[in-house]
Amino acid sequence: MFTILAAEISGNLHIGLAALGAALGVGFIGMKASEAVGRNPGAATPILVQALVSTALAEAIVFYAIYLAK
Repeated sequence: MFTILAAEISGNLHIGLAALGAALGVGFIGMKASEAVGRNPGAATPILVQALVSTALAEAIVFYAIYLAK
């Protein structure tokens, strides 16, 4: 009984930490992308593309965590 409870708690903790990490990652990506566009407005399109790809990869971490925890 204790092992089932411990597995549930660790799985929930696993997902929560992955969501926190993804949120921080997306925030840093947005911060640095806007800073880069502010420094070089001519490169806005390539910066936007890289930011979108990086954001998608950062958010995928949560889906991997959900898959592994269940």
